[in-house]
Amino acid sequence: SPTGKAMVCFGNLFIELPKAQTREMLRQDQDQLDEEINNLRKELRVKVNRLYEAQGKPELKGFNLNPMSAEEMKLINRILEG
Repeated sequence: SPTGKAMVCFGNLFIELPKAQTREMLRQDQDQLDEEINNLRKELRVKVNRLYEAQGKPELKGFNLNPMSAEEMKLINRILEG
């Protein structure tokens, strides 16, 4: 049930917390991880372009593409299903 408790592991310690609090903590952690991943992707693109420029190679085509969001994927799937 959504009002129950959940066991959460912090390192080697398990703590029982309300499910709502646990869900919110996980959502915040996931948001932070998503932000860090996006920042690393942006930095990687810049670094790869600098590397190619230093090697005298042309810039990679299609390397600046962004992944589709979950909402965009749902719309694409809906279109494909007819």
